[in-house]
Order: sequence, then C-alpha cells, then structure tokens
Amino acid sequence: MTLKVFSIGVMKNERKKFTLDEICVLVEMSKRKVRYYIQKNLVDRPEGTGKGAYYTHRHLEQLLAIRKWKDAGLSLERIQEILKDEKNISQRSKPLPPPRRKKEGTVDLWSHLYISDGIELMVEPNQSGLNPNQLRVLFREIIKKYKIIKDKED
Repeated sequence: MTLKVFSIGVMKNERKKFTLDEICVLVEMSKRKVRYYIQKNLVDRPEGTGKGAYYTHRHLEQLLAIRKWKDAGLSLERIQEILKDEKNISQRSKPLPPPRRKKEGTVDLWSHLYISDGIELMVEPNQSGLNPNQLRVLFREIIKKYKIIKDKED
C-alpha cells in the first residue's frame, strides 16, 4: 500500500479572492449591507467590474472591523471618523479605540465642573483621554471664558 501526501501551498503573490456571496457569509452580513457600506465609503470598492468583481482580505478586514464597532454600539458616523483618522494617522500615533459597550452594573466615575446655575460640565476622564492636570487646565479655561462672556453682557 502506498500513501501519497500532497502539500498545498499558497504562493506569496497569490491573493485570495472572494465573491460577494462568500464575503457576506464570512462577515455574517447581507449583500445589501455590504453594498451600503461600500456606498458610504466605509469599505473599498470591489476589484474588477461586473460579474468579475471580487473582494480581498483587505475588504474582509474592513467589514469585520465595522461589525466589531457596530456591535460595540458605535454609529456609522463615528466609524467613518475612526476610519478617516486611521488613514490620516502617522506611524507613531494610534487611533482612539471605540468606546466600550457598558454592561449592567458598570460604575463610571465622572469629573463634574459646576460653572454657574444651569451650567455644568461632565467629563468621563478615561474616555476623554485627558490626564488630571489637563482636566484642571480645561476647567480653569472654561471658567475664565465663562467670566469673560458673562462680563461682556453686564
């Protein structure tokens, strides 16, 4: 008895191509939703045209990222901002991650600035990305601006 073993390899330059049906199954989205995301420039247009159009791993990554962000509760507008920022970002800096979806029983700590009757500022320090010193500077500047505006009216 002879056992033949075959190895299937993928050439480095060969790229996996997906049809619209295949990509939809992989990302668990409808064709309509994928086309909508392409129309909104959230996902690159497919390569090729007509019946020869195909999708690549880049499209797969884009759609999976959108699904992840949508599941986290982000709006399409926020996702567009994130994607735009990613394109404009330098190599050293990283885009802000999407905010985490809050779970039942989650406790949030907020900084609360009382400016005047009816005027208050609430900041969630972790999401704002400001350290305590930056937050103090922000609060001081807001109070200064408020006083300038208020003095102009009197």
